[in-house]
Amino acid sequence: MPAPDTALDLVLPILRCPVCGEGLGRVESSLRCPRRHSFDIARQGYASLLSGGQARSGDDAAMARARIDFLAAGHYAPLRDALAGLGARSGPGAATVLEVGCGTGYHLAGVLEALPEARGLGLDSSVRALRAAAKAHPHGAAASWDVFRPFPIAPASVDLALDVFAPRNPAEFHRVLRPEGRLIVARPDGDHLAELRRRVKGMVDVDPEKEERLERALDPHFEPLETERISYPLSLTDEEAGALLRMTPSARHLSAQDLATLDAAALPTEATVSVLATVYRPWPPSAD
Repeated sequence: MPAPDTALDLVLPILRCPVCGEGLGRVESSLRCPRRHSFDIARQGYASLLSGGQARSGDDAAMARARIDFLAAGHYAPLRDALAGLGARSGPGAATVLEVGCGTGYHLAGVLEALPEARGLGLDSSVRALRAAAKAHPHGAAASWDVFRPFPIAPASVDLALDVFAPRNPAEFHRVLRPEGRLIVARPDGDHLAELRRRVKGMVDVDPEKEERLERALDPHFEPLETERISYPLSLTDEEAGALLRMTPSARHLSAQDLATLDAAALPTEATVSVLATVYRPWPPSAD
């Protein structure tokens, strides 16, 4: 693979202007389309494509810091390795990998390690997380975006799409995937972090109807091919247990006072990772 100036140069062919849909090119420290719509490239390396309103969600500074610290300790490395293995089996010839809701780019980087000839793009609405995602892998670019909006990506230009603990936009995944492409969706099952959820009042529980809702959402666009359950125990320090709590969506549902007054002794230092990861293929074939 030729050495680009940055990972953003690798993904420019698939990026589209979110205002008019034209292609984007680099002009100094910005991306511009032929109609002169311009989007800044932050000094950390990610592209600021999200404009015209606020995203619906995204890690704040405390959540992003907690996520970076927790992932750096390697507790989700078995999950990352399992997803990378699924990605390598599902798309051994994948040239372009997309993760929407990429967070700090941890899982996207793992898949890119397993597919060394691939280029990657992570989209997320959290500026704090994108600062890390832009540096997560040499061939992994990052840009700000909202999963609920049409993706700033050309139709049928992605070989492998990832959705890991993130909201989903099935119609957009279908539009940007090639007909032979694959989508991997990873989500928690009822046992995931159950020890933490039992101990901390106010944590978001796993909806028992989650799988049924996922099937209904994806069924018009995708056909499941295989599902793998990734389950293993965690042994945590008090600080790591606190970081795990603060990086979950539950942190948005706990008050600042709740988070500040949590006694580390009240948090379990043993927890279970339990995740379902399903590989899907687009169906019916995209009309684009």
